Amino acid sequence: MSVTMSHPSIALATTARPLRFGAESGAGEHTVQWLLRRNCSATPRQVMGFYASLSLVSAAIGAFFWAQGATLVVPFATLEIIAVGLALLVYTRHAADSERISLRPGRLTVERTLGRRVERAEFAPAWVRVEPEHGERSLIELSGQGQRIAVGRFVRPELRRQLAEELRWTLRRWPWTPAQPQAADPESQDKSEN
Repeated sequence: MSVTMSHPSIALATTARPLRFGAESGAGEHTVQWLLRRNCSATPRQVMGFYASLSLVSAAIGAFFWAQGATLVVPFATLEIIAVGLALLVYTRHAADSERISLRPGRLTVERTLGRRVERAEFAPAWVRVEPEHGERSLIELSGQGQRIAVGRFVRPELRRQLAEELRWTLRRWPWTPAQPQAADPESQDKSEN
């Protein structure tokens, strides 16, 4: 398993430290995003193309031997196609697994996709704790406001500490309170008028 790494050209406003695992976006709303995903050599579409071609070849071989009088080749070729299809189905189910961490003004969003299951947690960046789940090389636990979610499945264990440090560094230097115009408080206006 591996992680998709990108080296951003834009640095955080307070310091020019490049991010190893994350990427910054300065277009419109300034965000930092970490996309951690499984290192797969083939996409689900490529796997289905491979399976279709393998099935055609096996069916052609089975038909050839059936025509020659070897009728038992077809049932074994069918079992082979089914077994390979089940193995590839398990592979493709988890080929798109990922963890996406997005830091926007006032909000840290973590989305974890494992198979068809999607977990989502949102935190106020000022209250997020970043720490290892059990030991130094274990998954990274993000917790705060009564929620917790573990990330780092797709990062090699020896690199998880660096990812945790990068998350902490970014959260400390991030302008996490969005700039909002001060709304006039009706009660304070009533008191000032009296």
